[in-house]
Amino acid sequence: MPAFENIKDAFPIFTKYPNLAYLDNASTTQKPQQVIDRISDFYKNENANIHRGIYDLSMNASNEYEAVRAKVAKFIGAASPKNIIYTKGTTDAINLVAQSYLENRLSKGDEVLISAMEHHANLIPWQQLCQKKGATLKVIPINNDGEILLHEFKEAISLQTKFMAITHISNTLGTINKVRRMCHMAKEIGIPVLIDGAQSIAHLPIDVQDLDCDFFVFSGHKIFGPTGIGVLYAKEYVIKKMKPNQFGGGSIKNVAFEQTTFSEAPSVFESGTPNIAGVMGLGAAIDFIAQFDKNEIADYVHELGRYARIQLATIEGLKIIGTAENYSGIVSFNLGTIHAHDVATFLNEENIAVRAGHHCTQPLMDIFEVPATVRVSFTIYNTKKEIDRLVVALKKIKQFFE
Repeated sequence: MPAFENIKDAFPIFTKYPNLAYLDNASTTQKPQQVIDRISDFYKNENANIHRGIYDLSMNASNEYEAVRAKVAKFIGAASPKNIIYTKGTTDAINLVAQSYLENRLSKGDEVLISAMEHHANLIPWQQLCQKKGATLKVIPINNDGEILLHEFKEAISLQTKFMAITHISNTLGTINKVRRMCHMAKEIGIPVLIDGAQSIAHLPIDVQDLDCDFFVFSGHKIFGPTGIGVLYAKEYVIKKMKPNQFGGGSIKNVAFEQTTFSEAPSVFESGTPNIAGVMGLGAAIDFIAQFDKNEIADYVHELGRYARIQLATIEGLKIIGTAENYSGIVSFNLGTIHAHDVATFLNEENIAVRAGHHCTQPLMDIFEVPATVRVSFTIYNTKKEIDRLVVALKKIKQFFE
C-alpha cells in the first residue's frame, strides 16, 4: 500500500541492515527514529523524577508523563486517563489483575475461564491462583483450525465462572478471536473479562468501551515502543476493587509507623520511580502509529498474512498450523520433518529473521501434536517481496535436507 511504501526509512535498523527481512514482530517490533529520539531527548534535556519535585524539570516531566496517560486512553478508547495503569508489560499487567483484583474474590470451587490458545503469560498466573485458592482453571477448547467456537464458549460458562481471560489474537496461530461477542456474552451473566491485546494493539482498531471488557492489557514494545513499559486498562468499577500489590513511595498519601493511607488509582499501582523514559517512548510510538489509519494497517497486515499462507502452501510437505477463517499477520508452520530450529537457523543465513519453538504456548503445541513450529509475523514495514524471499529460502532448505 502507498501509505507504507517507504516506511522502512523511519527505522534505523533497516539502514544498518538493508537486506534484513525481520519477520518476528509478534515477539517485538523494531523502533522508529522518533521513538529513539524521544527517549534520548528525555534523558538529555528533561530528566527528573515525577510527582515529587516542585522545580521546573520535575513538574514538566510529571506533566509529560500524565499527558502520555491521556494519549493512551484516547488511543484505546478509554473513558478516562484514570483507567490507565502503567506496568512493565503485558505479563506484569496480567499478574497485577490476578493479585490485586481476583485473588480476594476467588474461592474453592470457583472457575477461571481461559482458552486453549493462551500465551503462558495469560495462563500461568490464573493456573497458580486457582491452585492456591482451590479453584478450577477451565479451558475453552478449539477446533482443528485453531478457532474458539461460540457455542463451545457458551457451554464452558457456568454458575461457578468468576473470571475470564482471553487473547485477542493468538501469538502462535494468528487467529483473531471474536472477543467483542465473547465479552458481551460473559457480561450478560456478570463475568469480568480480561483481554490480552499484546498482538492486536498494533494492528487492529481498539475501543475498549465498545468491546466492553473490564481489563485490557498490552506491551509498548509490540507497537514500536520501548521494552519494559506496558498498560493495564481497567474499568472504573473494577479499579476501585483492586488492592495495591506493591508498596512504597509514590503510592501513598500519609504514612505513620502504625498505619498507611494510600493514594487513589492509578498512582496507587505505580509505586517507586517508574519507567519514565519508557512512558515517553510509548507516547512517541502512539504518535507514530496515529499518522496511519488503523483500518488500513489491519488490512495491510491481513493481506500479508493471506499472501504468506497462499505462497507457503505451494511448498510440498509444508504444513500450516492454524487455519482460522479470521486471522492476522501471524503464520506458524512446519517444513516436513525438518526441525523448526534447523529451519530458523538456515533462514538466518539468508538474512531472514523468524521465530522457532513453542512460542510460550506449550499446551497449544500439545493439542496440535508438534514440539515446535516456525513462526513468521508481519507488520507495516514488511512486504510481499520478503515473503517471496522466505518461500525461495524454504524451498532451498527443503532441497538441502532431501
